[in-house]
Amino acid sequence: MVFLKKKKKTLSDHPIAGKVVVIVVVSSVVVLGVAAFIGFGVWKNKQIQKKRKGAADVEKLVKTLHQNNLNFKYSTLDKATRSFDEANKLGQGGFGTVYKGVLADGKEIAVKRLFFNNKHRAADFYNEVNIISSVHHKNLTRLLGYSTSGPESLLVYELLPNQSLDRFIFDPIKGKALNWEKRFEIIIGTAEGMVYLHENTNTRIIHRDIKASNILLDSRFRAKIADFGLVRSFQEDKSHISTALAGTLGYMAPEYLARGQLTEKADVYSFGVLLLEIVTGRQNNKRNNTEYTVSLVSDVWEHFQRGIVEELFDPNLMLHKHHTINVKNEVARVLHVGLLCTQEIPTLRPSMSKALQMFVKKDEELPPPTKPPFVEEKTMETHNPWEKYSIKQGSATIGNLSHSLFYPR
Repeated sequence: MVFLKKKKKTLSDHPIAGKVVVIVVVSSVVVLGVAAFIGFGVWKNKQIQKKRKGAADVEKLVKTLHQNNLNFKYSTLDKATRSFDEANKLGQGGFGTVYKGVLADGKEIAVKRLFFNNKHRAADFYNEVNIISSVHHKNLTRLLGYSTSGPESLLVYELLPNQSLDRFIFDPIKGKALNWEKRFEIIIGTAEGMVYLHENTNTRIIHRDIKASNILLDSRFRAKIADFGLVRSFQEDKSHISTALAGTLGYMAPEYLARGQLTEKADVYSFGVLLLEIVTGRQNNKRNNTEYTVSLVSDVWEHFQRGIVEELFDPNLMLHKHHTINVKNEVARVLHVGLLCTQEIPTLRPSMSKALQMFVKKDEELPPPTKPPFVEEKTMETHNPWEKYSIKQGSATIGNLSHSLFYPR
């Protein structure tokens, strides 16, 4: 006799079980779909409200600016530059072209003609105008006015005859015009301008693009910080997390480049790179043909560790035998401060006021610097006189091109 084992009935054996499962699955999908739709609707509404608020803020700022004496007629600037004649072109960057102009009274000006001339860039344009028109310091370029009445937006600055620092320190011939005494004055002037931005204004102003091409020189080679298109100001927060990076690769601090952490110490890092360039006459991360050479920061670090930094001094510093040991020590001290400013950990970098004090109090002992970032890597280089950027999603320059960098919120 064969005994058959009785099979237990399960829910799936029920005649309506399959329908129940299908209904449950379909219902779940519908619920998730509705939730996603509602979530998207809420997000979209917030974006619309944000854009409306931004447009309202811009409109309010436009009205305020039109009431002051900074507004130029487009026809006036068109005539001053001879309709933006190529012969008057001073330079070109990722954000615009700069032309020399002469007003009817004979005053010389620099007119910045913007590439991005549409409503999406309006907030950036008025942000630059608003910030730079509110700061006044002998080591900051002076905004004379702007024009929004014509077919394109224009910014008007004081004309600085010697243009930018990079045209001298990276040129073996022109570099002779800047001996050590003049370069040290440029360093002090740049530091004083940055101290003013960071500490002596109502809001904390972070430049985000300190580099040799943004340090302009007047007739006496005095430094003036230029290009406020990427400037950001913060009132209370001590550490701003930015979802859009902007600046120049090779000068951007590691914490800002990797995590979007933006504080004054990001400017300090850029300033440190600038110090090393001024002393050595070499550009950080300079590319030869298609290959990147070793980073200047890394090279200075290696020489510092071996106690042979004098090998890196630019010959145009003209440190002849008649110079005292103190002068050569002063040059070496600037390299030391440059390494302190380019340390990987932001809290170890000095503030700009402390860095300035290190230059003035030459007898004060300096702490030993820690290893800078990217020492083992070959990072990218950028260089472009009169470079200007203002890209809402973020920008960085590689060679002569501006690139937008997108990061999730």
